[in-house]
Amino acid sequence: GAAPGDVLSAVRSAAITEYAKPKFLANAVNDPKKLPLLIGIPAIWFALLAFITVYGKEPMTSIFNVFGIAWSHAHEGAEHVIAQADFFSTWFVDLTFVPTATAVAIIFILSLKNFLTDIHENAVLEGKTSQTSLDYKQLFQALVRVIPTVLKHDKFNECESNKDRATPHMMVLYSFIGLFIVTSIGFVLLYIAQMPGPYSQLSPMKWLANISGVALVIGSGLMIKNRLDKKEEQKTYYKDWFILGVVFSLGLTGMLTEMARLAHMAYVSYFFYYLHLIAIFNLFAFLPFSKMAHLVYRLTAMAYAEYGNRK
Repeated sequence: GAAPGDVLSAVRSAAITEYAKPKFLANAVNDPKKLPLLIGIPAIWFALLAFITVYGKEPMTSIFNVFGIAWSHAHEGAEHVIAQADFFSTWFVDLTFVPTATAVAIIFILSLKNFLTDIHENAVLEGKTSQTSLDYKQLFQALVRVIPTVLKHDKFNECESNKDRATPHMMVLYSFIGLFIVTSIGFVLLYIAQMPGPYSQLSPMKWLANISGVALVIGSGLMIKNRLDKKEEQKTYYKDWFILGVVFSLGLTGMLTEMARLAHMAYVSYFFYYLHLIAIFNLFAFLPFSKMAHLVYRLTAMAYAEYGNRK
């Protein structure tokens, strides 16, 4: 018979395909023939933004001055300071990713609403709950209660066959939490405190960023190694390699961007940052359709199980 892990993987994949819309994006993310398109579109977009940033400084400055906003976020400090904003305007980057993140959040909200409706209706039909309508306040409270289980990766540690996967998964999970905190602080420093980067390597924010970045590379690298070591006993599909490749690329290009900047290799740093932006776009824009979406669905299902006292 099929291994339990393979069965669960198939169920999760079916759930993502069923609930995530638009369907053509869900199909594209799971189709290797569409990979050049998924990489090519953001590659062309960010190349265009770089061209405008480098060669359109004067007209863009004039346009932004009309609204009383500074166009440049480049660091005005010491000589030899390399700032990615000189090559990719911070405005362009954030005006790309903030709407993208908003669209992803809306897709998840609509998808999870349908997902919850279906599992609740099924629970009512099977007599596993007496509540005919969902109480979203209680559901949220249940979600808060199950989050520690996810953060400790208890389910992985309970399963002997998954124990070797627990540490890499936790490294990736906590690195993303760390990088989210760093990105949020950076956003506040830039747009509210008016303090553009790059920041000192001795700042706590940089420490957290560097530790998280290294953990992301090592954690995703170990996940890839585990897949390769167990290729005979564990089926690995294209969707697995897609997300592993994106996460590893994201971490690696981020660290190489910083290393090249510290080595005063401006154009090498800009090139790695360009690849980094493409990796970020592929991770977040396609998040509701990739394998990482199963984390959101699983967390929602765990919260519902807690809410309905179902184990």
